[in-house]
Amino acid sequence: MAALYSFSLLKCRGPVTVRALATIRASNFTNSIPQFHPLVHFPPRFRRINFSTSATNDEEAKAKVAAASADTGAPTIFDKIIAKEIPAAIVYEDEKVLAFRDINPQAPVHVLVIPKFRDGLTQLSKAEARHGEILGHLLYAAKIVAEKEGILDGFRVVINNGPSACQSVYHIHLHVLGGRQMKWPAG
Repeated sequence: MAALYSFSLLKCRGPVTVRALATIRASNFTNSIPQFHPLVHFPPRFRRINFSTSATNDEEAKAKVAAASADTGAPTIFDKIIAKEIPAAIVYEDEKVLAFRDINPQAPVHVLVIPKFRDGLTQLSKAEARHGEILGHLLYAAKIVAEKEGILDGFRVVINNGPSACQSVYHIHLHVLGGRQMKWPAG
């Protein structure tokens, strides 16, 4: 059997990702694993192996639960933040929108931009012509947030729509992400 030289777990922010890093003493398992095995490389005495798993099912489950009560009209967590019942790190605010830091950031800069008045706009697929002004204002506010955060040279704006996109709060909102190199494809 292989001897475990070191072991550590790292939890990354974002969709729950757990990585186990292990360094295995190569000389201890050369007898039990054929010489052509990809983990066995000589002459190095130790080999680092990365194991990772992603718990996106957790996010998917949360989104499905949230979708079940999407159109009830009940106050969302965002309504409570707007009413200042729940504290938030506010980045920008005007008469129409509120922007605040995400509590589970997926990038060094991750700010949510929400309309102060929902007006039936729980998700983008519910948008009507009458929502055109607020939708445009949300995008303009995203630009202001990017400017304030110093990421105008590169940022991403994301709108999750429905349970298949892992929307977990049914109050339309934009995610402004930046502060690092974004990858493509996004999903």
